[in-house]
Amino acid sequence: MAKNTICLWYDKDAEAAARFYSEIFPDSVVSAVHRAPSDYPAGKEGDVLTVEFTVAGLPCIGLNGGPEFKHNEAFSFQIATDDQEET
Repeated sequence: MAKNTICLWYDKDAEAAARFYSEIFPDSVVSAVHRAPSDYPAGKEGDVLTVEFTVAGLPCIGLNGGPEFKHNEAFSFQIATDDQEET
């Protein structure tokens, strides 16, 4: 069991990002989508709050935390491949 989990902050697209990563990288899957059980100050019932997923076997959480912190290219997944064909 992993002792660390990568948490990525998004405004509203955590689920879309997790699904994209799970389609692109091997050994990757979206395992859970957690939705708001009721309306709350920043959103509505059913809005995606967090998404649990793995990328190349690494556990991750996508957090729809709002616009305060912009997701940017300062974080990236680097996956080693044997050759250009695999890439």
